Formats: sequence, C-alpha cells, structure tokens
Amino acid sequence: MEKNIKIDGLELTYDETGPDDGAPVILMHGWGCNYTTVASIAKALNSKLKVYSLDLPGHGKSQEPPEPWGIEKFTRLIERFAEEMNIKNPILIGHSFGGRISILMASRNKINKVVLVDSAGIKPHHSLKYYLKVYSFKSAKKILPLILGKKKGGKIIDAWRGKAGSADYRQSSPMMRAVMSVCVNEDLKKYMPAIKAPTLLIWGENDTATPLSDAKTMEKLIPDAGLVSFPECGHYSFLDNPGQFRAVIQSFLLKD
Repeated sequence: MEKNIKIDGLELTYDETGPDDGAPVILMHGWGCNYTTVASIAKALNSKLKVYSLDLPGHGKSQEPPEPWGIEKFTRLIERFAEEMNIKNPILIGHSFGGRISILMASRNKINKVVLVDSAGIKPHHSLKYYLKVYSFKSAKKILPLILGKKKGGKIIDAWRGKAGSADYRQSSPMMRAVMSVCVNEDLKKYMPAIKAPTLLIWGENDTATPLSDAKTMEKLIPDAGLVSFPECGHYSFLDNPGQFRAVIQSFLLKD
C-alpha cells in the first residue's frame, strides 16, 4: 500500500507490503528509478517479510532535497525513517544508488542482513580521455561567461553538460544533477569493513555501470560477504534474470 510521511520537513512516498509480524525490510531503488522499479524484489519477499520500499528523495513522488545532498544526508534520512516507523534491526536491500545508502547505514547501525544488488559505492576509475573532458569543461565553465557574457555562456555550458553527461544525469533536474555530482564522487570503501551483518552481493556479470570488479572488491572488504553473479545480465540483474534472482534472495533471507 502506497503511503506518505514527512521527515524533517521532507515529503517521502513509500510502499508497505507484507505481514505486520514479518521481519522488516527497507528496500531502496537505484538512481532515476522509484519503488515500482524494484517491485519484483518486494513481491519475492512480502509473503513472509514486512517490506518498506521507498521513493528516495528526488525520485518518484518523494520531494527533492533542499540542497545538493551527499550520501550522509540520504542515509540519515533513512535512519530517521526507521526511527519514525519503529523499525529495528532491519534487512537492507539496495540496488545501485540504494546500495550506497545501505553500505553507510549498515556500517553504523544494528542491521539484520544486507543485500547489495549491482551496488554503487566504489569511486570509478576513469580514462585520460574522461579527465581531459572534465578539465576542458571546467575551464570552459570559467572562461565562456567572461568572453560571451553570463547568459549566453551559461546556455552553451548547459548544452555541453547535457550532451556529455550520462543518461541519468541528462534526465535529472538541476538539483538532482548537483546531488548526483556529489554522490558519484564519494568512495565508500572505508565503511565496508565496519559492516557486521551477513551481506549478499548479487551482480550481473555484464554490468557496465557498476562492474563486477566492484563486487569483488566489496566481497573482500565486507567481513561476512558472499557474491553471486549472473552471466549475460547487466546492471538490472534482478530484471534480467528474475527467476534465479528470486531463488537466491529467498534462500538468503527466508530460509533461516
């Protein structure tokens, strides 16, 4: 059932399914998505578990952050959500961007189990071409308004940014573009050794957004972690191979 809650002045939408006496799950989608994107994950679990699937701030029907948030502020909001809902010792499931929040939250709270699905959290290594493009853009951002004027220079910069950025970046609002710029540059490796909960990593072997090498790094850094990877699956492994994904996650969460 879709519901709304206001936390620290921010309107959040979430979906609540499953039995009231089931162990609580906080399910978090990836960037540019909403709770309906991960509905198949909730459906695989809500016969026995109480699943809270959120529209993260700036996604779906939830309000945008008032300023460019980093992962700390997103995580603090989810911690406040758990407090308001009286959710204790939850299972955390995070896909992509939602995995970032899961990593930080699990590193400093009592968490039952963690499932990271094609998770972000490791700062990507870029090619020389990428850095040349970034530095060229930064130089143009400073110089063009001086040469052409603030208004005309700004339009050229916005057009360049939109053409050069990722699809997620181009489709985001100005505020969420700023948020994405902050979050994508945060490296969460330092928090991973502090995760005490049993952690399952589920990955698509053809994931180009968060490559399988990221999963292998996480498996090494998180003390009680195991990795399951699916051949011929990409960044949305839970949609690319739903049957196998369902079997793996149910085995980890429902068969204790």
